[in-house]
Amino acid sequence: MPFCVIKSRTIKIICAFLVIAVLLTISYEGSASAMVWLGSSSRLVPIYNVATEKKQVAISFDAAWGADKTEDIMKVLKEFNAGATFFLVGFWVDDYKDLVKKIDEEGFEIGTHSNTHPDMVKLSEESIREELTTSIAKINQITGKEVDLFRPPYGSYNNTLLKVCDSMNLKAIQWDVDSLDWKGLSAGDICKRVMTKAKNGSIILMHNNADNVVEATRLTLDYLTKAGYEVTSIGKLVYQDNYTIDANGTQHAK
Repeated sequence: MPFCVIKSRTIKIICAFLVIAVLLTISYEGSASAMVWLGSSSRLVPIYNVATEKKQVAISFDAAWGADKTEDIMKVLKEFNAGATFFLVGFWVDDYKDLVKKIDEEGFEIGTHSNTHPDMVKLSEESIREELTTSIAKINQITGKEVDLFRPPYGSYNNTLLKVCDSMNLKAIQWDVDSLDWKGLSAGDICKRVMTKAKNGSIILMHNNADNVVEATRLTLDYLTKAGYEVTSIGKLVYQDNYTIDANGTQHAK
């Protein structure tokens, strides 16, 4: 009967959507990225933000070129008792060893941003591993600490890169709040971007030598703290184990 045919098709469609919904949230325990199935293909997803009821956000600074503003950024962070994560490129570490040491000694977290800042999607697995291993060794030699966070240059990633990260126990970290400070925005405009986008579990992207970054950091921290947020490092925001990552890159506690 026509009614039965329609009902059968409807049930099949509903079941298909349910299966897709389940697959989109699949990840592997202890893995720093989630495997998401899209039709016959699949892709790995890094962490963009964290699902949490805590009023907590993480702020991060990518450092590749220049360092004139880095110490002032740290002073502002200290004024607001805020944590932060600095993602350092290997050649930046070579040029600013004393500053790397100071970032660590001031209690801020350090992650790797690769060794030479390439688009790592274009590299072979061997070259990816060399980029990560070399940059981590440079940081470790100065701080004596292990590195377990990585931010892909340009935010560019693929399955090969994330599989290498997993094999090296590195959490690949993106962001859900882009300050766009690199575009030369005013401090006020940078802060407004953060104000309109930040929420519980957000990861904020800034750059250590962007124009107006020091004042933008001050305005942003002033807003976030007055709004009741704790501003911390990524390592303190993300779940270290027993978690999943959904298709949007949101990390969930199991």
